[in-house]
Order: sequence, then C-alpha cells, then structure tokens
Amino acid sequence: MLHGYTPPARFLPYLSWTDIAALPDRENTVIVLPAGATEQHGPHLPCSVDAVIASGVMGHALARLPAEVPAYALPPIVYGKSEEHLHFPGTMTLTGTTLLATVTEIGESVYRSGFRKLLIANGHGGQPQVMEMAARELRLRHGDFVVLPHSVWRMPSGTAAFTSEREKKLAMHAGHGETALMLALAPETVRMERAVAEYPPPFPIASLSADGRPGCAWSTMDFSASGVIGDPTTATPEQGQVILDSLATHWARAIEEVYRLRWVVREAPTWGRGHEQGHVQSSPSRV
Repeated sequence: MLHGYTPPARFLPYLSWTDIAALPDRENTVIVLPAGATEQHGPHLPCSVDAVIASGVMGHALARLPAEVPAYALPPIVYGKSEEHLHFPGTMTLTGTTLLATVTEIGESVYRSGFRKLLIANGHGGQPQVMEMAARELRLRHGDFVVLPHSVWRMPSGTAAFTSEREKKLAMHAGHGETALMLALAPETVRMERAVAEYPPPFPIASLSADGRPGCAWSTMDFSASGVIGDPTTATPEQGQVILDSLATHWARAIEEVYRLRWVVREAPTWGRGHEQGHVQSSPSRV
C-alpha cells in the first residue's frame, strides 16, 4: 500500500479533505516529507535505498509517537538530484531546478492546507542544499511557516560502534550504515554476496579536508568502479535494527518537540531598498 512504513493513521493522504479541514490545531500539527532518490548503490543494494531509508526511518518514528501528538507523513519524494551517479544504470535524476520547484510547491500545498510546520527528512547526501534553499524560500514567503530541512541521519544512530576509523572518515555511499539499515528495513532487496569495499584516496590538502574526504567536486566514478564508497561487507541485520531503533526513537522525540515549538512569527516582507541590498525588512514577534 501507499503508506509503506508509515502507520496508516499517520498517513495524510488517507484522510479526506473534510477530515483535514476538521483537524484541530493544524498550525502545530507536524507534516513530515521524506525525500529520497532513485540511484545506484553498488551491486549489493537496490537503487531505492535513499527513498526506503527516508520513509522507513520516519515511518518508524511516527509509530513511536504518543497518540496525542498530531503528526502525519506525506508520500516520499523518490526522485532526487543524483547527477554524481549518472555513470551507473538505474540512476534517475532531476535537475536541481526541478527538485527545488517540486519541494517548494509541495511546501506551498502544505501551507494552503492550513499546516504551519513542515519537516523535510532528507535521505540523499547529494541534495541537502536544495532542501535548505526550498525551506528558506518558503519561510520568506510565509512568516508563520516553520520549515525544518534535515538529514535522516542527523540523529544519533549508533553506527560508529560497528565501523572502523577508515569507514568513519571516508565512507560516503552504500557503505556499512546504509547496508545495515537496509538489512533491517528491506532485507529481501540486499545481496550481501555481491558486497565490495571501495574508498576514495584521502584528499591531499589538509586545510581543505580535515578528515580526508574529497574537498572538491566529484562524481562517484572518480574513485569507485562498483558505485560503493565505503565498506558494506561486515554489515548485519542485527546492527541495522540497532541503527533503526536509535534513529526512530530520537526522531520521534524531535517530532514531538517540533509540535510543541513556538517560533518567530513575522509579517510579510517589505520589498524595498532593504531587499534590493539582500535584506528582508520585517517586524518580528514571538508566539
């Protein structure tokens, strides 16, 4: 069914428009938008990894919420900005412009529906800047809209307990963490017998990369023939369950905090000399 990992009672599209119109306290109800991608993740993982992880983690988080906390998920965005993986079949990508417009227009629809809190849970490392740009645009348009763009992996995951120092420093794609989590969320899609390890060479300019990760623009093919950047070979379902439990528990707590949050409300911007100089003039207040 369309709700996937989300409890049906927490899936906004299962409500009618009259149900939504009748919701109490819509301005503090948290709407969760999982944002993923469809792109290669090595020979051992499906191309759906980022979408599965974004929707899976947030679905499990919503299942852990107290019943009195109003929060609903939207269907996930399953196509993202994935140009760095274009050398590999199965990668489906939007341009940054298209993705920015998509997220912004979804946000506008959320706002028109009477909601004032939107959490964008991003599962793809190639597009956080787009999510942040959309969130800022929505905030500038609507001074009572709280938009929070964050990586699904932002919360404590416990992954570090299972990984080497090299993995902590250099892994970026289809490595241990993603593989373990997929073994917990969708084990039928994982082919561990195909798993291989590949790492990028440490970036040679220490002042531009303290941990050795690439300090310049790159594509996956620059340092990985398999599409893997990391070591997935030691990942297990048990480790994945630990990671899932940790992420979901912490995200449930964060969603509840967002529901209770009372943030700055401002008037519409005054478009004048200040805006031309890169500033928005407004009259801030707090609620």
